[in-house]
Amino acid sequence: MSLGHALRRIIEEYPLARLDPPAGHPLASVIRKGAPEELRAALAPIDGPFLVKGSPGRGSHWAAIPWLAVFDPAITTSATRGYYLVYLFPAHREAVHLSLAQGTVAAIRNHGPAAAGAHLRASGAALKARISDFADALPNATIALGSAGELPEGYEAAHILGLTYDLPDLGDERRLHRDLAVAVAAYRALKARGGLDLPRSGGTA
Repeated sequence: MSLGHALRRIIEEYPLARLDPPAGHPLASVIRKGAPEELRAALAPIDGPFLVKGSPGRGSHWAAIPWLAVFDPAITTSATRGYYLVYLFPAHREAVHLSLAQGTVAAIRNHGPAAAGAHLRASGAALKARISDFADALPNATIALGSAGELPEGYEAAHILGLTYDLPDLGDERRLHRDLAVAVAAYRALKARGGLDLPRSGGTA
């Protein structure tokens, strides 16, 4: 299995997999183990360290939007906080987004569900400006996940920049590795340029 094959398998099989319980399901194992292994292999030529995790959901519930993430442990080890790289699988189309994203759950906790989206979009715009030299290589300013709910909508708001792959794109393994290297460079550039520490406006957070 390659990274492209793993991503394709999640895209193609997830809608039907959700009709069955996730416990013991082969696709849940792919998302938790197989796909992260392929992503680690793709990251191997890039100096780490990296922490890679995949989530098909929790307990007896499939996630509305499964994900496969790359964390710099010096920044965060969790998708709930900080910022990280993540492959997000939209519910409404056969595609996958590679997103440099902010932690969604922490924003919801700190700002409340009603205000978290606006906070994430505002900080995302400022962070995008901080790494504007990557905008051509990672041109997606927004993403759509096709699913209502606090977390999917939070993931959309938390996006900073990235790329979208349709199914035919996933056959080009070299491109996937090249894009991943660029995304890691953007991730590191954001860290070097101050990360989530943004100037305060008007004395308020």
